[in-house]
Amino acid sequence: MNIALIGYGKMGRIIEKIALQRGHQVTLIIDENNRPDIQADDLYVADVAIDFSTPHSAINNINLCFEADLPIVVGTTGWYDHLEEIKENCLSGNKTMMYGSNFSIGVNIFFHINKLLAKAVNPYKQYDVQVEEIHHTQKLDAPSGTAITIAEGILEYSDDKTEWVNDLVGEGEEVVPKKDQLLIESHRIEDVPGTHTVLYSSEVDQIEFKHTAHSRAGFALGAVVAAEWLHQKKGFYTVTDMFDFGC
Repeated sequence: MNIALIGYGKMGRIIEKIALQRGHQVTLIIDENNRPDIQADDLYVADVAIDFSTPHSAINNINLCFEADLPIVVGTTGWYDHLEEIKENCLSGNKTMMYGSNFSIGVNIFFHINKLLAKAVNPYKQYDVQVEEIHHTQKLDAPSGTAITIAEGILEYSDDKTEWVNDLVGEGEEVVPKKDQLLIESHRIEDVPGTHTVLYSSEVDQIEFKHTAHSRAGFALGAVVAAEWLHQKKGFYTVTDMFDFGC
């Protein structure tokens, strides 16, 4: 495929490397330096776009790809308050898009098992649950989109928790959750690609379920695989649509 990369920071460069290794071509690179000059016509050199830009630019990038009728994989998070609007524009215009809070294959396995675990623990009320996430200090959103997806998977199967709340440790007053609130505790530490932990604690024991990313390469590989899956499709998809775990 011919790929347009939108966002050319650390993730964009790793995506480029993996795409080339898998036999694709990167025919257009869009970053903050040339984005104001890019028009829909410029995207016709590509078969699919992959966006890992910034939360404040993602909406315009998605709409630009819709205008060019170019399928787009969106790995940027922090814009989901516009999700329903984007979904409607995609479906009504017969466009193509996939989004996800995390494209890592390992993390998507984690998402699946997280729901199974939440369902298994739910009857046992002695356990209280919280989510912890650690990312590098350059991450622009908190909590991470991955942590939100994990929390939503827990809420889906919980009789006791109705919403999540976030505590960005070291920033402002500590957030103390109410009984019906699921705490997402966020930490920002230099050079951490991403660590997510689900903790079920009781008076007698603790269950920990954890995913640790060793580098950004897993996210990048998943994004390229998603672009391969999305190519020549129409519609609005989430990253989970390309996985079939069989249970």
